[in-house]
Amino acid sequence: MFTLAWPWLLVLLPLPLIFRSSKQAQQTVGGHLQMPGVGEAQTLALDNSPNRSRWPYWLVWTLLVCAVARPLWVGDAIELPSKGRDLMLAVDLSGSMQIEDMVLNAKTVDRFTMVQRVMSEFIERRKGDKLGLILFADHAYLQAPLTQDRRSVAQFLTEAQIGLVGKQTAIGEAIALAVKRFDKAEQSNRVLILLTDGSNNSGSITPEQAADIAAKRGVTIYTIGVGAEVMERRTLFGKERVNPSMDLDEAQLTLLAQKTQGRYFRARNSDELEQIYQEIDKLEPTDSDQLSYRPQAELFYYPLAVALLITVLMMLSGLAAVQALVQRLPRSAS
Repeated sequence: MFTLAWPWLLVLLPLPLIFRSSKQAQQTVGGHLQMPGVGEAQTLALDNSPNRSRWPYWLVWTLLVCAVARPLWVGDAIELPSKGRDLMLAVDLSGSMQIEDMVLNAKTVDRFTMVQRVMSEFIERRKGDKLGLILFADHAYLQAPLTQDRRSVAQFLTEAQIGLVGKQTAIGEAIALAVKRFDKAEQSNRVLILLTDGSNNSGSITPEQAADIAAKRGVTIYTIGVGAEVMERRTLFGKERVNPSMDLDEAQLTLLAQKTQGRYFRARNSDELEQIYQEIDKLEPTDSDQLSYRPQAELFYYPLAVALLITVLMMLSGLAAVQALVQRLPRSAS
């Protein structure tokens, strides 16, 4: 966006016109002294410089005033880094996340598709926080380290695929990996959001052991259990209603959250998951004093350079006119 730092200086633009009008008024009232030989020189000069030759002077003055007013090009707002939370997201990629028991935009989708959609919106809202992403199944893997680049974290989540890191569920390893990554960051509010639809059945450390370590390191864990409670499926004898979340260990997830002063949430559908993220936003609010700035590029040197160029050309043109005028004046007899 183009703007002027000091636009009020534009009031100087008509100053030469005011000065010229005042000077002409003084000459009309008081008259002037005519020097011998000068009248002819003025006549010749006027013949060579008609009224339209005054426009370079007006142009130079206009450019100089514009330069003094400091024209600027202001860029888009850039958010400044702020001390927020270190927030790690641990997402289950086990085989059960493929179960299609969720409804999103009136369509039945699998659990992971719903998680991707809702969690991406949550990531976008966490301005000022450092976000990281852990994917876990047979083992836990760091997909994105703690960063303020929310778009990259959301992109990594979008590109993740079920089965990428196995079929089982290593909840303990996911917590331990998050605690390890927190240790490498500066001291801040450390939050882990762990989302799963099953129970721990893999990994080299139990969830309880990992939660104890997290509690000692000041990490708050919010656990989210995903999955519908009732789903219809077709069989040879017709439709039957089953519980697709039988493997979800809610007691364990509740214990993990309590050990670290966190909370356990249950997400049976996309609306509940969205409400959970909104509740986490309230429990762990973002920095409301997020600062930003707009980069500014000075543009005053453009009109200043053009004014100087026109001035030089006028000086050269004036010098040539004076030389021509001198040659046309009558020479005195020696």
